[in-house]
Amino acid sequence: MAFSLFNLEGKLAVVTGSSQGIGLALATGLAEHGAAVVINGRNAEKVEAAVEDLKKAGHKAHASAFDVTDADAVKVGIDGIEAEIGPIDILINNAGMQFRAPLEDFPVDKWQQLLDTNISSVFYAGQAVARHMIARGRGKIINIASVQSELARPSIAPYTATKGAVRNLTRGMATDWAKYGLQINAIAPGYFKTPLNQALVDNPEFSAWLEKRTPAGRWGDVEELVGAAVFLAGDASSFVNGQVLHIDGGMTASV
Repeated sequence: MAFSLFNLEGKLAVVTGSSQGIGLALATGLAEHGAAVVINGRNAEKVEAAVEDLKKAGHKAHASAFDVTDADAVKVGIDGIEAEIGPIDILINNAGMQFRAPLEDFPVDKWQQLLDTNISSVFYAGQAVARHMIARGRGKIINIASVQSELARPSIAPYTATKGAVRNLTRGMATDWAKYGLQINAIAPGYFKTPLNQALVDNPEFSAWLEKRTPAGRWGDVEELVGAAVFLAGDASSFVNGQVLHIDGGMTASV
């Protein structure tokens, strides 16, 4: 019984923005626990390469390349997965981007791009998948929030705004859809070694600050996010709804 709570055999999971970084780590982790996974991204070649690597490792993986910032493309993509691969049991809204600039000089086009990528995509994919899940009376949606859902740093105010929106959209999704048998929660990573953060990882001054600021005293490794994703994707979280689980080495617990 205990192990069955984390068994994802027979489940189909879609992970947006999963050709690299956190998304690929989460997709791999779900696959290791038995799920078939759909890798998504805008770059079809990168998506196919990730799928091939997963298949070589013995996992069940499929490719679905579409732009999650395009509402029509998302609907076509999700409906296509449902029709051609199978019913979606798990959605992880992982696609995201970062851009740093002083707020007074922040480019308007980058503001819009952050909104489209970090929050509109969560709404588009969440809604498209939920329509199928609601009809079945079950489903798991996991949104990727951030420590910046709660905290701010210089030069990333728009990113902070989008991740705060992800936190509250997660709560709103749960409020609307829990009655249909869906569980919608969020994972809020702290600072992890990813392609998105590589410039910061390579910056000795920033890394030194981070190690002092984080009670655990180090960067996170993306594999350390997998346990939370498996918990929220499986039966173990059947009465968990609208929650944000911070995986940040204690950063949001400390001043």
